[in-house]
Amino acid sequence: IMKANIRWTGDVSFAGTADSGHTVIMDGAPESGGQNKGSRPMELVLIGMGGCTAYDVVHILLKSRQEITDCVVEIEAKRAETDPKVFTNIHIHFIVTGKNLDEKKVQHAIELSATKYCSASIMIGKTAKITHDFELIESE
Repeated sequence: IMKANIRWTGDVSFAGTADSGHTVIMDGAPESGGQNKGSRPMELVLIGMGGCTAYDVVHILLKSRQEITDCVVEIEAKRAETDPKVFTNIHIHFIVTGKNLDEKKVQHAIELSATKYCSASIMIGKTAKITHDFELIESE
C-alpha cells in the first residue's frame, strides 16, 4: 500500500507528501487564484511518468552493459479541451548519451519500459496515445 497526504495551504495551494517523506508544493496560476508557487498537479503527473520511464531505460541499458553517460527525456503532451482534461496525446523523446551505444538495445529498452515496466506510462496510456522516439549522442 502506498500512502499520500495532501494538505491545503491556502488559496489554491497544496503540499503533498508520500511514503518517501518528500514534500511537493502544488499551486495554480494567478488567473486561477494561485500564486504560482508550485507545479500544477497535471505537470507532476507528466513529470512522474517521465521519471518512471527514464528510470527504466537507464536501468535496462546499464544492465545490458551500455556505457551511458546521460539520459534526458523530453515530453510533449496534449490535453482534452473539456473536463476532465485528460492527456490525449503524449510524445516522449529520449536523448541518450554514451560511448558506442547500440541503437537496437536503446530501442528495446524504450519498448520494454513502455509495454512492461513503466506503470505510470501504462496507466496514462489508457487515455492517451503515447509515442516514443530517441536520439543517440556519442560522448567524448
